[in-house]
This record gives sequence, C-alpha cells and structure tokens, in this order.
Amino acid sequence: MGVATTLPPPTTSKTLQKQHLEAVGAYQYVLTFLFMGPFFSLLVFVLLFTSLWPFSVFYLVWLCVDWDTPNQGGRRSEWIRNLAIWRQLRDYYPVKLVKTAELPPDRNYVLGAHPHGIMCTGFLCNFSTESNGFSQLFPGLRPWLAVLAGLFYLPVYRDYIMSFGLCPVSRRSLDFILSQPQLGQAVVIMVGGAHEALYSVPGEHCLKLQKRKGFVRLALRHGGPPHPRPPAPPPHRGGSQSLSRPLHDGPGAALRGAQGKLWSPRFHLPHLHLGLAAAFR
Repeated sequence: MGVATTLPPPTTSKTLQKQHLEAVGAYQYVLTFLFMGPFFSLLVFVLLFTSLWPFSVFYLVWLCVDWDTPNQGGRRSEWIRNLAIWRQLRDYYPVKLVKTAELPPDRNYVLGAHPHGIMCTGFLCNFSTESNGFSQLFPGLRPWLAVLAGLFYLPVYRDYIMSFGLCPVSRRSLDFILSQPQLGQAVVIMVGGAHEALYSVPGEHCLKLQKRKGFVRLALRHGGPPHPRPPAPPPHRGGSQSLSRPLHDGPGAALRGAQGKLWSPRFHLPHLHLGLAAAFR
C-alpha cells in the first residue's frame, strides 16, 4: 500500500466549476489546519469577558470531563469522513491510494509512514477520510492516524480532528486502540514526527529515524511486526515534499535552528514554508 501525491494534471482537462470546487476543498483544509485551533482557543477566552461567558464556562467544564477521550479512541464520525469536500481536496493535488498487498483484518497493524511533509495532506485523504475508498480497498480495517498530542488541547479543534479518527501519538492512546477486542485496528504513525517537516525540501526525501524506535516496540508489544508504508513516491516523481518551499536556507540557518530548538513531542513552532499545500501554486 502506498500513497502518491503527484503534481496536478493540466487544468484544461477540468471544467471551471470543478477547478473552483477543488480550490475550495484545498483552501478550507489549509485554513482549518492553520487557524481553527488558535481561533477557538481565543474565542473561548474572549467570551469569558462578555455577556456570553456561560458558553465558555459550560464548554470548559465539559472539556474537563471529556479530557481523556482522545486517549480512549476519541469520537470518530463516518459522516465527517465521507464528506464530498474531501474528494475535492483529493483531486486538487491529486492524491492516490495504491494497494500493493492484502492486509487481512484478522490482526492489528502499526503502519510506519513517511515523509511527514508540512500538513500531511496525503495521510488525511487516505486514512482519515474515505475520499480514496480505504474501507473498500481494505475491508475490515479501521484506520487511525496518530498526531501530536498537543493538538488535543485546543478547544473545539480537538473534537473536529477526533471525528476523523485522529488520536494522540502517545503510548497510552496507542495501547488502548491496539488492545481492543475487535481486530483490524490499523494505526498509522508518521515516524519522523513534526520534526521531520523541517526537512520538507523540494527535490529531497529525508526520513528522521534516529531515536524513533518506539513504533517498533509498540508493534512487537501487540503481537506483530511494524509495516512501512511510504506515502509518497521518490522525489524525482513529485510528491508531498514538492508542495512547499522552506523559508530557511538549510540545516545551518538561524530560523531552522530556532524551529528545531523549540520543537517538542507535544508542541512545535509552526514550520514556515512558501506554497503551503500548494494553496498558492
């Protein structure tokens, strides 16, 4: 199984309406990815000082009660995963899901994926939505995409990403999923993590594996070997690395150094790139 993010076909093959729909799909993903979490965090805080303060108080109380839900499988929504807008996002790049082997649903899987890229568009389309028909290609498998635990601290946004089947990339969360009595759980881990996004440079294909062996122990602990699943073709064939250009000049650049030092397993400084998700192509 592989994920291919290739350069878009000539727009002359698409109607103007189709191009507009795809652009809407891409822009809503980019804007949601960048601003939904900060926006609702600020909104909940600001409402505390207005006549609408009960809304913030009620939500914060509920948030405390619901705090551990992401570590217990979350709340996925098949309705969200099957929205038509994800097919428009898929076609914008386009993103493809290529099946190269059968994955029997009588066992669980830990799928190591790379490269991380900037916004993980290929992973979202293929494992967090049904835009490429994952359930039809691999019947009986239930995909989970493991992401930064810090994303689940953001009000409202946490509920939104849980609806896709996203979960924290923590031992507690992944052990819970892989310990379920129902087999066929397929956890997708971006092995290089958000730190690997610093290496998202067109023409290069970098994988960060040093001190990233936890996914191997996770797979062995739950009775099976890890399965590598590269989400993009080699750089010379295009791919997610070619969708953006970093503002820093390389490993020795000051901006790159600041991003690396401020990175942590739960939070990271936003990676500054040009052409995010090809929204500005």
